[in-house]
Amino acid sequence: MLEDYLPKRVNTGRWVPAYTLDALRELPEETEFVLPVCSLGTSYSDLEKLGTFILPPLFREALTTELKDRLVSRIVECFPNYASAENRKRVKVVELPEEALPEAESPRILAFSVDTAVEEHGPHLPLGTDTIQSYSVLDQLASEFTGFHLARPLEYGQLTWGLPFGYSVDITTDLLTPYVTGYCNAVIDWLKPEALYVVDVHGSITHRQAIVDGLRESNARHWAFRWLHDPLPEFASERGDQHAGGVETILVERVSKDLLDSSWWPDRIDDLAARQMSFEKAVELTPNLDGFCEFVKEHHSNGIIGDIHNYHRLDKQVLFGRMLEVARSDVQKLFEGEESDSQSAGQNLW
Repeated sequence: MLEDYLPKRVNTGRWVPAYTLDALRELPEETEFVLPVCSLGTSYSDLEKLGTFILPPLFREALTTELKDRLVSRIVECFPNYASAENRKRVKVVELPEEALPEAESPRILAFSVDTAVEEHGPHLPLGTDTIQSYSVLDQLASEFTGFHLARPLEYGQLTWGLPFGYSVDITTDLLTPYVTGYCNAVIDWLKPEALYVVDVHGSITHRQAIVDGLRESNARHWAFRWLHDPLPEFASERGDQHAGGVETILVERVSKDLLDSSWWPDRIDDLAARQMSFEKAVELTPNLDGFCEFVKEHHSNGIIGDIHNYHRLDKQVLFGRMLEVARSDVQKLFEGEESDSQSAGQNLW
């Protein structure tokens, strides 16, 4: 099921995370987006019948009625354009009936990502860039370890930088934490894994802390969490290349060149660089969302916060190898019943 869902080609199919910011902006103003609320057992193929452009689902087994209502309200507030009264006319919420979950093999380790799959990543990368990177690592681990199974991703989280550009959803930490807790409890009740392994690429410290808080408040007795870009600071943050720049471009390209919009990449890299925003400017603007929105509008910023030319200084196999190495170590420790560094308190979380 996951293989049928995760994007394979940019700007195609029914799932919104497969599209770029520019492609979504070019849709007619009356385009309708479907937000499904469904069971964990509902197939992605059944969800594809709900409409032409479909947002990632919310899973009812992970939700109380109050949490569902608050999540739906917040998603509609953000998408497609933050705080726009038009959003309610364009987002159709479809609640599917609850389904009995099918019997399934109990894995030793159940793995999934909690990323922001509805987050702009510039003109050339799909919204689901973070989830694509996370599952490239998880897929490799699944091929290496018997008893390591993949669960569906949670695809909403905390973000700030995407909101001024549009087509990005921030559910805030006070919603993310209980959603993670509810999801963990649901998959534990259903699949009865010995341990959970949770990853993300998104990278916001508050997003990561909310995930850890959700895991701690869940019924999971044995778990580890890993920010997969943790071993990449010399290539990313130390070069001011934080979001949709060279690092993320080369890691998505490693999965498939079809996931990059060829009308931009690679021939128009200079055009992308001309309207990127520096990390320093984004940090300066972050406390003032209205000011951030105004800057984006005035300067026609394209959603890249970083350095797209950093791409030419990178080796995709080195970057992926570092991500895989720390993740593999985490999983080995989980299999051995040891606490992973990624689960230790304090500084090792980040």
